[in-house]
Amino acid sequence: MAKTNYQTIDEYHQAFSDESLARMQTIRKIIHEVVPDAAESISYQIPCFRYHGYLLYYCAFPKHISLSHPYSAAFWEHFKGDLEGYKTSKSIIQFPMDKPLPEALIRKIIAFRKKENEEKAK
Repeated sequence: MAKTNYQTIDEYHQAFSDESLARMQTIRKIIHEVVPDAAESISYQIPCFRYHGYLLYYCAFPKHISLSHPYSAAFWEHFKGDLEGYKTSKSIIQFPMDKPLPEALIRKIIAFRKKENEEKAK
């Protein structure tokens, strides 16, 4: 990944091939299915989605795909069981490349974040 001045998510995706690209495209598709009004951008040189504020970021690494956002305490409590077995930090969830992408879980995460942002916007 040599380029570091991405202007669009498509440009970011072009830096990857094979499994990383397929997984990122799947996540992007899920985001737009769950939050059709999500706006795309690049922030911190990675894909970013906004809906009533920051919704979610994702990025690819050789061994995992990360979803990131400074997740709330309510988020961690809600997904405590679902995220067992995944490497997490305060703002990162890593999905390893050697395991299937948990699309249903990603869909739930995005729906939860959408609801959080809608509540904050009120």
